[in-house]
Amino acid sequence: MSNRKRELKRWTSAALLGGLAACLLAFPLAASADGLDVTDARMRVLPGDMPAAGYFRLDNTSDKTVVLVGAKSDAFEKVELHRSMNKDGMASMESVSRLEVAPDEHIEFAPQGYHLMLMKPTGALSAGDEVEITLEFEHRDPLTVDFEAVPPTSM
Repeated sequence: MSNRKRELKRWTSAALLGGLAACLLAFPLAASADGLDVTDARMRVLPGDMPAAGYFRLDNTSDKTVVLVGAKSDAFEKVELHRSMNKDGMASMESVSRLEVAPDEHIEFAPQGYHLMLMKPTGALSAGDEVEITLEFEHRDPLTVDFEAVPPTSM
């Protein structure tokens, strides 16, 4: 093989690897295990001891319904599943004890909907920090996810 062909092959390989890395960065996978994928895991942090909110997308790629029943984190004294809603022009929020995700379906935890209510931080948190939050399921192993702290203005 000529030097020119070797050089072209090397540059082509580097370009392919760079493209793959760019794709992975554009669509970050926060955690994955046994038919569950969690992406876009972030938490909106507020000043002081105010509660934070956790958001993410949970995809069930398995052939069985999964049931999310809770979450926990060493960074917060209490973590609950919540749902925000607007009924008859009145905003409200309620605690949720379980969320079912059917096979090949997903659920979004996003502002104005489902979210993790992260109460009583055990230490100071700033935008850019990463916090481990463990999602708990019925009849499945828990899944620990890295959440990125973001300022409230970013969402």
